[in-house]
Amino acid sequence: MSDELQNLRAEIDGIDDELLKLISRRAQLAQTIGRLKQGSVYRPEREAQVLRRIKEANPGPLSGEAAARLFREIMSACLALEKPLSVAYLGPRGTFTQAAALKQFGHAAQTVDCSSIDEVFRKVEANQVDYAVAPVENSTEGAIGRTLDLLLNSPLKICGEVVVRVHHFLLRKGENLTGIEKIYSHAQSFAQCHEWLNQNLPGVTRFTVASNAEAARLAADEPNAAAIAGETAAEIYGLTALVRNIEDEPNNTTRFLVLGSQEAACSGRDKTSIVMAAPNQPGAMHDLLGPFARNGVSMTKLESRPSGAGLWEYVFYVDVEGHQLDAPVANAIRELKGLAPLVKVLGSYPVAVL
Repeated sequence: MSDELQNLRAEIDGIDDELLKLISRRAQLAQTIGRLKQGSVYRPEREAQVLRRIKEANPGPLSGEAAARLFREIMSACLALEKPLSVAYLGPRGTFTQAAALKQFGHAAQTVDCSSIDEVFRKVEANQVDYAVAPVENSTEGAIGRTLDLLLNSPLKICGEVVVRVHHFLLRKGENLTGIEKIYSHAQSFAQCHEWLNQNLPGVTRFTVASNAEAARLAADEPNAAAIAGETAAEIYGLTALVRNIEDEPNNTTRFLVLGSQEAACSGRDKTSIVMAAPNQPGAMHDLLGPFARNGVSMTKLESRPSGAGLWEYVFYVDVEGHQLDAPVANAIRELKGLAPLVKVLGSYPVAVL
């Protein structure tokens, strides 16, 4: 071994020792802050501020995303010293929803898999877990209707959002495509990989299952089967990733909501979600959008869903820039309540740190 290499490794060892001391000191300070806090130990607005600052101050060569991921895990471990958080997600293990939960809360959190989005909501409403993570929209397939429907009547608040780039892998026990007779996957994943499958595995029978993780589990037991799923599922079920990133749309992304009983404070870069109903009269929808325009509030999303109150009756889900405590947003909501038969603020929360 050359002297130069020995010296470089010695320098790295010294940096590691210093890093350990600094991380331990950070953990001690986090414990002290935890004892002084009132209410929840998890503050999504504070974590968002820290991660944004890290990404902006990052000098490289690590990417900003990689630096933020490292600090997320440090914060997760420090938070677990105060109280390990439990987080419900749409299971089973290995789904993209679990990946979103771990991205938001780190691996020190205890993730609890649920069989349906309804159960995810119930776990938090019954105080069986601290938080929930639920999918709300995909850039290719659109809104997740069940999540929107549950938000209408749930007492839970949106206190965060997570954005996950969805990469689909073709997985199986074998080492190549030869002999694949069936493919398991979720319906949305089949839709997102439709063209790749038509070109590379035409004629192979496709079986729709409840989740990609379930697809991976089934493929692990059948030598002639493959699955479309993510990297986490491959690791959990011992499958080989034969082909990576088979999705037809390279920017395929899913947005998830973090749900809890707490309101998130202002972080400096926030979003507010609202659900409202328009009276059944000409120009009603135009009138409901007026308060946002008059107060200079930018609307980032408008989605309609059947209200369940009657045939052809709808509610409208709106995302706007800003926190509900910001004067422009607060004024717009106040005006809305004078116009609409239903206005419910679903939550204000930090914009996702990518």
